[in-house]
This record gives sequence, structure tokens and C-alpha cells, in this order.
Amino acid sequence: MIVKGQKINDRYQVIRSIGEGGMANVYLAYDTILDRNVAVKVLRGDLSSDEKFVRRFQREAISASSLSHPNIVEMYDVGEDDGNYFIVMEYIDGKTLKSLIKKRGSLTVCEVVDIMLQLTSAISCAHDSYIIHRDIKPQNVMILDDGRVKITDFGIAIASNASELTQTNSVMGSVHYLPPEQANGNGATAKSDIYSLGILMFELLTGKLPFKGDNAVEIALKQMKESIPSVCKINEEIPQSIENVILRACAKNPRNRYSNVKAMYNDIKTALDEDRMEEPVLKYKYSENDLDENKEVEEPKKGGKKNSKPKKEKEEEPSDKKFNLIIYILGGIVAFLTLIGVLAFAVVPALTAPKDVKIPDVSEMSVEKAEAKLIAAGLTVDLKVKEEASEEVEEGKVIKTEPSKNRIVKEGQKITLIVSTGTAKIEIEDYTDKNASEVKGALELLGLNVSIEKKKVEESDEIEYDADKVIEQSVEPGKKLEKGDSIILFTPDVMIKYPNFLTGYTYEQIEAWAKEHGVTVIKQEITSNDYPDGTIIAQEKPEGYLVYPGTTFKVTVVVLNKKPDNIFDGIRNNNDD
Repeated sequence: MIVKGQKINDRYQVIRSIGEGGMANVYLAYDTILDRNVAVKVLRGDLSSDEKFVRRFQREAISASSLSHPNIVEMYDVGEDDGNYFIVMEYIDGKTLKSLIKKRGSLTVCEVVDIMLQLTSAISCAHDSYIIHRDIKPQNVMILDDGRVKITDFGIAIASNASELTQTNSVMGSVHYLPPEQANGNGATAKSDIYSLGILMFELLTGKLPFKGDNAVEIALKQMKESIPSVCKINEEIPQSIENVILRACAKNPRNRYSNVKAMYNDIKTALDEDRMEEPVLKYKYSENDLDENKEVEEPKKGGKKNSKPKKEKEEEPSDKKFNLIIYILGGIVAFLTLIGVLAFAVVPALTAPKDVKIPDVSEMSVEKAEAKLIAAGLTVDLKVKEEASEEVEEGKVIKTEPSKNRIVKEGQKITLIVSTGTAKIEIEDYTDKNASEVKGALELLGLNVSIEKKKVEESDEIEYDADKVIEQSVEPGKKLEKGDSIILFTPDVMIKYPNFLTGYTYEQIEAWAKEHGVTVIKQEITSNDYPDGTIIAQEKPEGYLVYPGTTFKVTVVVLNKKPDNIFDGIRNNNDD
């Protein structure tokens, strides 16, 4: 079970769940290496041991990773972490088209045209890469605040030239958007995506689905038998040219649909042109009762009628009984050879096919014991092992396997062992002149205990000290520590040397010096006529005395005596004036 705060692949830190599906759950996560939010899709735990679902899940990553288009969600990473199969993709901060339809109902024609041009452009890009989506529906389309759309969920997408046609080509999409040929049991083609796009366009214009029923079978039958309702009758303001796009895309007979998605894109692009406003209702060229695109239809000759049934030619009866006997014998031989062929190509391979094997748990075993157990189970072991640091598993023991334990695989499957290198070692660097708080935070994230202490240093003209910078560390650079070990970072506790303030300093200069060094000066005044006003005649601390920032000291400043020594001097001074 994936929980908040859990790291997937020691990189993607889960923030919260943003969606749950029948096959996988999606989480918002933080990529700790590239410093960005991502969406992580994780295969449901009950399906991770099923080889079929794992292959389907991995196919999504392979399909989407080969596509590069602004309207297709970008794929970043894929892998397995402790039995959890995951896909990392672009995080879209938006809502689904389905939620938009539920909130607003029908959209405007211009909005629908804009959305459909983006979708058809994206699906055309996928088809150019031989990728059929097969599950186009508004739940799989995200829309951003600026109107851009992004197609997601290539989970059941297949390569159009794939040879595996059993499970991978089965009907998996929502039945409301299911093409009639697939409802009839046929495989998906590029034209199947065109049909689903047409149903989606209908829903965007009307706010509702064209075919409804009490169950999936009833809806599927309507997809096969009933014509799509007219959007122009539902909303008279919708132009016939727009309805014609839906009629062509949603034709029951694939031969009546667009030849490719690019053609649909071009038709939508010009649908609102003035010269198309009065175009007539679309008429299909081929019968809508034929759901087989590849079936050859005999075209009627000019001026004649098309024959629905070929005339039965009169069979000739051979007169020679001997000849009939030979025919019967040859027929029996052919039947016998056919039976042998079926046995050779169907029964024998089934009997000789590799058996299913459950991968045993070999965690915390030595490599030798793990190899022996895997071989005994009918599996092969990769000669190259992978190494990982582990807090729980002793150095040299097996952490896990790839594929992971309890997976069902075929007999002979190659298994890779993941072996512990012990507790992760953290190499200490030279942190001198680096910000102590930043270094502390970085080392604590790696699991070390870090403390910052002051160290007494003398003020120097050659060295300029910064109170936040590291000047020394308790562990030498290059040494390796384990999680839980401690390291001390030392920052300067500067001892200040007092200058000789009696050598011509003014009180204002002393105040400036005190402020610069973080000490406090107290002014002590003395009246005297023996020195010029403002002269420094004494300081509390002698020159060269060492103190710390925050210390208080006094200086004595001369203030001239303004009063006369006696009244006669005062009178004399006045007479002089």
C-alpha cells in the first residue's frame, strides 16, 4: 500500500492520492532529484503478481514514451520498486473533460471545435507512430485553465502492427464510447479511435451520451444497431457541418468513416467556414449494416441492379463411381493430415509450453543459497548482481529480486539478485567557509546528527570572519560516516582587540567602531578647560584588550567649563566686549 510521505524508487515522494482506477492508482509526488511535481501511476497490488496485467501496464509506458506531442501527457520514467510497478508522468494541474461536462453540461460550438482540433491532432500523432489508443473518453482527457487539453491513459493502447491478438486486442474501453465493430467482437483499428472521438464530440456539444441502457450489453447492442441522434435536433444552433463531422466519425460501417484522423482534423478545421453553413445532411456511401471494413462489396453495374445473392450454379454429377471413390479417399487423407497439423501446431506446443512458476522469497539469504533456491524452482539466475545500500539487510545478503517475489513467471525466466552493500556511507566534504545552517540541513537529510558550536578566535586584519560561516569541523574531509553518526560544525566567536582611543579619536568615530564590532560604548563626560572640547582623555579598557561582541565599555570625553571662575572675570569679559 502506498502512503503519504513514502518514497518510490528512493526518488518520488508521495504527496497525496489523485485518482483510483480498476488497474492502477495515481499519486501526486515530488521528484526529489529534478525538483518538480509528477504524477506516479502504480499498478494495483493485487494485479502486480499477474504477468498479463504487468505486461499491459508496461505497454502503457512503452506506448506513451514513444510519443511527443503538446496534447499528450509526457512520460518520464518507468520501473519497479519492491514489487510496485510504477510509471512516472507529467503532472497536469487541471480537471477531466468529464468533470467539466458534469459541471457545465453542453459546451459552445467554438469551445468544442477548439478541443476537438487538439484531440484529433494528438491522436493523429499517435496513429503516425502506429499506436491506437482504444480508450478515448472524457475521463481520459485533462483540460487546463488556459483551455489546453492533454490525453492520458495509454494503458490499453496497442501497436497497430502488434502480433499478439488475444488479451491485448480484447475490448477494454468504456462501452459508451465503444465502436460497433469492437462490440461485435472484431479487433480495434485506427478507425475505432475515430468513432470514439465522434461520440466524445457529441457529448461535448449536448452534455449527454448518445446511447444509454441498463447494462453494458444493452448499450453495446445500441452501438451496433441504432443511428446516432441528431445534434441539430437537440440544439438548432449547431450547424449541419458540425453534425456531419459526428455522422461521418460515428458511422457504423468503418468504410463510411474518415480514412484517418488527419482527415477528421481537416474537416473540423473548416466546419465553421461560411461556405459550409448550408451544406446538406451527410449521406453514407456504403451500407451501415456491414460492420466489416475489409469485406469486399460487389458494386452494381451502371444501369443494373446489385445482386445480393450469387446464382447457384448447377452442380455436375460425375458419372464415374470410381472417380467418386478416389475423391472420398483423397478427402479422408486431407482430413487426416489436417488433424495431424492441428495436433502439431496447437496441442503439442500446449503440452510442451513452459510451466508457470512463482518466484520464491530469497531476501536476507546469501547469494549462494538464493541462487540454489531459484534454480530449484525452475528459474535461471543472472550472473550479474545489482548492489544497493540497505539499513535492514546485512552486507552481502540478498535484499530482493527482479522480478520481485511471488510474481508468476514462466519456467526458465532469468532472475536478477539485488545484493546489500550494507548501510549507506556518507562521505564528509570540506565545509570551511560554507554557511553552517545550510550544511547542517543537508547533512541531517542524509541522516547525520549535526550541531553548531562557537569557537573563540582573535580579530585579525588578515582574516575577515563571518559569524555564519564554518571555520572548522570535527570530522576530517574524506572520512565516511553512517546514518546516526555525529559531526560538529564550528563558527567563529570573534574576540575584539581595543584600539588606543587616546590617539586622536573623536567620540563619533568611537561610536562607529563600536557599532561595527557589536559592542556598546558609554560616554562619560568631564568638564575641563585644560583640553579642547570633545577630547578623549580616558578609556576603560587598555589598548589590545580582548573582549567579545556585546561587551560594554566607557570612554571619558572632555566638555569645556562654560561658567566663569568668579564674578570679576565675568565683569572683565563684559567690559572687554
